[in-house]
Amino acid sequence: MIHPITEHVTKSARHTSFYLACGPEDGTPVIFVHGWPELSLSWRHQLPVMAALGFRAIAPDMRGYGRSGCYGEKSAYALEHSVADMIELLDSLGQERAIWVGHDWGAPVVWSIASHHPERCHGVANLCVPHFAKGFAPENFLPLIDREVYPEDTYPAGQWDYQMAYMENFDAAHTAFEADVNATVKAMFRKGNPAGRKKPSRTSTTRRDGGWFGGLPKAPDFPRDADVLTEADLAAYVAALTRTGFAGPDSWYMNHDANMAYALRAPTGGKLAMPVLFLHGAFDYTCETLDSRLAEPMRQDCVDLAEVVVQSGHWMAQEQPMAVNAALAKWLATRFTPLWRG
Repeated sequence: MIHPITEHVTKSARHTSFYLACGPEDGTPVIFVHGWPELSLSWRHQLPVMAALGFRAIAPDMRGYGRSGCYGEKSAYALEHSVADMIELLDSLGQERAIWVGHDWGAPVVWSIASHHPERCHGVANLCVPHFAKGFAPENFLPLIDREVYPEDTYPAGQWDYQMAYMENFDAAHTAFEADVNATVKAMFRKGNPAGRKKPSRTSTTRRDGGWFGGLPKAPDFPRDADVLTEADLAAYVAALTRTGFAGPDSWYMNHDANMAYALRAPTGGKLAMPVLFLHGAFDYTCETLDSRLAEPMRQDCVDLAEVVVQSGHWMAQEQPMAVNAALAKWLATRFTPLWRG
């Protein structure tokens, strides 16, 4: 049976969430949480596959994006608020628990849900960004930089230099992204390059270069990468990001202290007992988890962890959807047999 993807909105006194849904309404929810600078659309390849397996596949626009609530204060984009958004979304579905899947900034949201609300989780899966029980923040991941690739005297912040750029010159960052949104999206959404392994990521020289685009006021006009985006996908991203701007999405990078304080309030100290799946991007050189020690804290704090390497760059769910879907389906079938309706 082919299930259509439908559009929905849920509202509370504190937030509005737009979301896509696919699959039987009484199916176990699998909720997909996107990152920067994406949309519910980013999971377009996963929703119908999970629906065909009998799950209720859900993908919201996160706060600051698309048709969900957008806020002017940077503090509104601390992880605690997005976790509350997702719990409200689950409540609106009339469900007690879900399987949660995250990518990029969506991964820290999902890790936080697992840490603070384990009773609302059957299990969690995340792409690219591993778990940090003490919080996803520079204080916790800078010590794990691969200093063979990033000598400290040349690359003090390693591949995370771009995050320092947000904190030091926030207005310049989002202004450059907004100057030509079409060019920005084409420049960002590109497949992984195997030749880049063991070489510095382009995100490691953001401050030295004077911004994301080498000091240029806007993104250069690259050809669209057809292995990641169709013309229709590109148009949808551009329309949404033109409407909302980048100040909200970029504000997710401005709450490290609040996010660490929130992580420390997790009832189990961030240790996860539930089934966890992590997908490594073989050619993701920012969230580089194969050669560096970045995944070590996750392995210490997840007692039921499965790991899969996907031959992709950062935009894994869009670049290698078949591999992502296969990994998810295998994990769901073997770890959640009572929930399986395929």
